[in-house]
Amino acid sequence: MSDTTTNGIRVQVASEFLPDRSSPRDDQYVFAYHITISNVGEEVAQLISRHWIITNADGETEEVQGPGVVGEQPVLTPGGRFEYTSFCPLKTNVGTMHGTYTMSTPGGQVFQARIAPFTLAVPNALN
Repeated sequence: MSDTTTNGIRVQVASEFLPDRSSPRDDQYVFAYHITISNVGEEVAQLISRHWIITNADGETEEVQGPGVVGEQPVLTPGGRFEYTSFCPLKTNVGTMHGTYTMSTPGGQVFQARIAPFTLAVPNALN
């Protein structure tokens, strides 16, 4: 699990391998990741966009950028939270993800809320 806080925005991530959506003989491994974004600060903040860096076990990197998350740009009031689950296909049985959410406050401050690195791994692949 990954857990980090930037400017009052806490991002927690848990990942899991999805064997029923994967096909190892075709080098297709699918992982789900569940994210909880909490506003532990004192100011309202809106998630504007996302930037992911995904690296597989071969060292190949892919960047994914876009507006919002799962079609939404949630507004987080102090004490508020937003949760979602998304998916990541890899061609290797192990990889990592990390990135940032671009956040904006009503006062016009824009900042990058860090998403700490987390591992995507088939069970027992790292043992």
